[in-house]
Amino acid sequence: MREEILTLARIVSGAGEAEEALLESLCQAARLRWEGRLREGLTPEDCGRAFACAAAFTAAADLAAGRGGGAVSAFTAGDLSIKGRGAAEAASLAQGLRRTAEALMAPYAETEDFCFKGVRG
Repeated sequence: MREEILTLARIVSGAGEAEEALLESLCQAARLRWEGRLREGLTPEDCGRAFACAAAFTAAADLAAGRGGGAVSAFTAGDLSIKGRGAAEAASLAQGLRRTAEALMAPYAETEDFCFKGVRG
């Protein structure tokens, strides 16, 4: 499953060779994070392809957030025009990827945003 997650993350993130080691580490961290959130009694295999996709999307989101945005978002010289991704666009992309991963794993994983506090009775 490790290779499947890495392959999917490469495709989703568009990572280059220089980012390969970082992406591999992010994939491993994402896989462990999702394994830790699985509902009791479930394994990654029980989730089908959703697990690998969610881990890949999470790793791609982390890479996008890490890339951030450059100080220059656009540059034009004559007929050549280059446009980079700004920090806000990178953050929006990362957020969208994380939302997709959460949606994929909703049937299998515990939510992170739930807190139950005891009430004295």
